[in-house]
Amino acid sequence: MILASTLTTNLAILVLAGFIGFVVISKVPNTLHTPLMSGTNAIHGIVLLGGLLLLGLAGLDALSKVLLVIAVTFGTINIVGGFLVTDRMLEMFKSKPKPPVAKDGDGGATSTNPGAGGAGGNPAAGGAGGDDGKDKPS
Repeated sequence: MILASTLTTNLAILVLAGFIGFVVISKVPNTLHTPLMSGTNAIHGIVLLGGLLLLGLAGLDALSKVLLVIAVTFGTINIVGGFLVTDRMLEMFKSKPKPPVAKDGDGGATSTNPGAGGAGGNPAAGGAGGDDGKDKPS
């Protein structure tokens, strides 16, 4: 009787936890879903630690050890994947460094692109295709 009561209680907790998890995750906006899930994948380290501790215990049969090795392997993959997704998401929010702007002796900025800037750098606009100095103020 005690076994049936414990099984029923554990099964009820599992079903309620699954339902609450589904409700909470369904209310998360799409923009936060991936970072949140990658963070919760990293929490899977607790399961990994438990599997490693159980593997170290003596008295387990071969089937239990094989299942634990499989669980530890999948747990490791889940943790590494969670951290990789989190790192990739954080890279998206970093600003790109601006290219340095070179300065001439007269203090005016010049472009690093030879086809950019004024008629002197644009052959289609009548320039020579380079900076020949004709468009600079004297």
